[in-house]
Amino acid sequence: MAQQQHDPYQLLGVAKTASQDEIKKAYRQLAKKLHPDLNPGDAAKAEQFGQVTAAYDLLSDPEKRRRFDAGEIDINQQERPERQYYRAHAEADPSARYEFEGGFDDLGEFFARAFGGRASGGSFGERGSMRMRGQDRHFHLQVSLIEALTGAKKTVGLPEGGKIALTIPAGIEDGKTMRLAGKGEPGLNGGPPGDAYVRVEVLPDPVFTRDGDDIKIDLPVGIDEAVLGATVSVPTIDGRVNLKVPANSSSGRVMRLKGKGAPKAGGGAGDMLVTLKIVLPQKADPALEEALKAWRENHPHDPRAGWKGGRR
Repeated sequence: MAQQQHDPYQLLGVAKTASQDEIKKAYRQLAKKLHPDLNPGDAAKAEQFGQVTAAYDLLSDPEKRRRFDAGEIDINQQERPERQYYRAHAEADPSARYEFEGGFDDLGEFFARAFGGRASGGSFGERGSMRMRGQDRHFHLQVSLIEALTGAKKTVGLPEGGKIALTIPAGIEDGKTMRLAGKGEPGLNGGPPGDAYVRVEVLPDPVFTRDGDDIKIDLPVGIDEAVLGATVSVPTIDGRVNLKVPANSSSGRVMRLKGKGAPKAGGGAGDMLVTLKIVLPQKADPALEEALKAWRENHPHDPRAGWKGGRR
């Protein structure tokens, strides 16, 4: 069944002047209530979730949103027929023969465009029935950061039951949309099916943070490790490695692990940036205190020497 037309702003419950942050917040609130995984067997909520996801896919993209607001595309991101041109042409010269703006070769191509089809997928059948391309489907899929970085096999559920299998490519970024050709609604009268569009949301990770092709982590080290140096085991996206912390390392020092970041589209990978964070013992240590008192008395040191904030 063809997807009904809705106003994407009304579906998300936001004003047409809403900011991108407001649109994202509204979508996430609705997704938490309507996601099929949280409402198994509820076809109505599954359908509503699909509509909300399609609305977010449209409005979260500034260019798509501009085109929708200008009346160039509908909520399914299909081109709208340019009716204003034909109306103006007829009013200017009622006896004039229509010429299709945009260079359509025949009526079949015009109707294919007008009804969201393709030139090869929208034409008249043997009995005069219009062959129409099926509507596109829109899905939202949450994946972990590790799944996004290393790749994964996932499925998305269909409102009427069944699932679509898909492969998450290694290195995919948050907000990217995957196109699955021919996985949309079936066509009418022998027309081709639509496509499925899956917007990927990458969930935050408690350890790793992505920054372009690089991966960042904070590494806790003891004061003894920072002063004397040490070899510390650290996690990466494909296993643990040993990192040598040089002696006399300050908190905030960044160390680079080459090729341990996110996969790059053209091959290779970014780096992992490890920031050292000196962590003191949870309980006061009298021996450590005495040692530092003695050190301070005999070794004057101003840690804020040269700090720009010291002059304000």
